[in-house]
Amino acid sequence: MANRLQSHQLPSGLYVSGKLEQPKETRPPTMAGRAMPYTGGDIKKSGELGRMFDISFADPTSLHGGGAARPPPTRVHSSSASSSNPNSGPVRSGSQSGPIRKSSGPLSQLQPTGLITSGPLNSSGQIGSGSRRSGPMDHHHHLQHQTSNLRPSTKPKYGSAVTVLNSDPVRVGFKVPKALIWAVVVIALTALLIGTFLAVAVKKPLIIVAIAAAIFPAAVVFVWNCVWRRKGLLGFIKNHPNAVLRGAVDGQLIKVTGVVTCGSVPLESSYQKIPRCVYVSTELYEHKGVSWGSRHAERYVSDFYISDFQSGLRALVKAGYGSKVSPFVTPETVANVTSQTKDLSPSFLQWLADRSLSNDSRAMRLKEGYIKEGSTVSVMGMVRRHDNVLMIIPPAESVATGCKWWHCLFPAYVEGLIITCDENQNVDVIPV
Repeated sequence: MANRLQSHQLPSGLYVSGKLEQPKETRPPTMAGRAMPYTGGDIKKSGELGRMFDISFADPTSLHGGGAARPPPTRVHSSSASSSNPNSGPVRSGSQSGPIRKSSGPLSQLQPTGLITSGPLNSSGQIGSGSRRSGPMDHHHHLQHQTSNLRPSTKPKYGSAVTVLNSDPVRVGFKVPKALIWAVVVIALTALLIGTFLAVAVKKPLIIVAIAAAIFPAAVVFVWNCVWRRKGLLGFIKNHPNAVLRGAVDGQLIKVTGVVTCGSVPLESSYQKIPRCVYVSTELYEHKGVSWGSRHAERYVSDFYISDFQSGLRALVKAGYGSKVSPFVTPETVANVTSQTKDLSPSFLQWLADRSLSNDSRAMRLKEGYIKEGSTVSVMGMVRRHDNVLMIIPPAESVATGCKWWHCLFPAYVEGLIITCDENQNVDVIPV
């Protein structure tokens, strides 16, 4: 019976096999049960807390910024701490401890309030509001605070959908062959030379007077055309009959008059901030001695819609995406600034600063023109139909006026899409 299994009886009276296990001894708790003492911000009363953060309380100047800040200690992440020494100093890494890594930022001196904060201490032992600019986050916050005090830029920024026009987008030329012009100039110069030679050789000044009298009318006609060619072109556009969009043929040059509405990209005037415009222009003139000269100019135009007065149909005018456009819009003076009144207009000074224009002592004049939504506009261009969409695009060839003999005007021409607006910019437009 020596091989008989041992058994023992449980307190409930049940017999089970096996030896009776000895009860384990109750061990005291590993953490101290006493409460942490109140330090009141004094490092001498903090016990092991000061050594945990590598703060020396032997030197009283360490709390008041007297000495240099020590390098940040490394923090040890351990999966299990030693249970035999609960209130020891820094946690020692054992065989099961994790990797040692440095802390993300420096730990500052312990504050008198007991709070742990980042950043150095000033001489008073508190965080200085004016000298605390140590980290990149503080520098970024400082830059944001400075830029928030400035006004936002008023310079418009548009994409490729908006056409940026030149300083002088409307260039009216003569539809006259250059060979004919050069021939007339050569004949006039030759006649003057021959007349001068005969007047000196024959000693009859009446010859040169007769030749000059013959050339004078030609010179007057040329100067007349240079002065009135723009008005002659506007008169031609104004007297051109309006076409009906319903019966327009693809590729036909037409003129349409109607109310405009903005497209996908509405514009805004840069100085007066007029919203929902299809065309805006701002011109800065400077007084130079005896006359006014252009100093800066901005002109923008985008795609828009025009509703025909006769048929009621609406067409898309392709004026954006770098299209060739010739706008005939008269700007109005919105600011007339002299050296005495310049400081009284902060909006004008801000407009100059946004464009890096100097604010000198010369008199300046700012003119602004625009076509806002609801205005009555005349458009002259070529018809294009694509997927049941009626469009008006810039014509492939220039628009010529023809010769007007009764006005003594040579044929003039202009390139691109022609846009005219005769309405006063201060009047009420048709609500759309």
